[in-house]
Amino acid sequence: MKKTVITYGLISGAISAAAMVVTGLQADKIGFDNGAVIGYISMVVAFSFVYFGILSYRNNVSGGRVSYSRALSIGLLIVVISCICYAITWAVVYHTLFPDFIEKYTTYTIAKMKAKGAPASEIDKQLMQMQQYKEVYKNPVMMLLFTFIEPLPVGVPIAFVSAFLVQIRRKTAIADQVFV
Repeated sequence: MKKTVITYGLISGAISAAAMVVTGLQADKIGFDNGAVIGYISMVVAFSFVYFGILSYRNNVSGGRVSYSRALSIGLLIVVISCICYAITWAVVYHTLFPDFIEKYTTYTIAKMKAKGAPASEIDKQLMQMQQYKEVYKNPVMMLLFTFIEPLPVGVPIAFVSAFLVQIRRKTAIADQVFV
């Protein structure tokens, strides 16, 4: 199980990390909104390896059968490794390539709010919140924690669904063999 989890976790993490770097390098061209969309799409692509990891474990390690709880634990561990890769990559990228990210994002967010006609009180509230993010980012542990949590809402549901799908596909394959 350990080899499968590490292998597929690192593949998933490499995909999300590479997508983050490429998107970040193109941020000025594609903008923050498109960058977020591309980022979440790349997370879905990266987390598709959760399914393949569970499937690989079932077919190559556990003799063609795996319980839902084992499949889910494999999937969640792959997600954790991928999220660790994502967080470490962001920490390196942030400090080397984008040390002014928060300032640029704050400027973008405030300009967008002003364009929509947001009241000054909302803008001030947003500015305070962005200042808090900047303070949080000064603490490397908190920065890593917040970044680690970011892809979890994408990865965890994919782990649940993947574990379920591996069960369905295996049951269908067994039923096909019985009736042939």
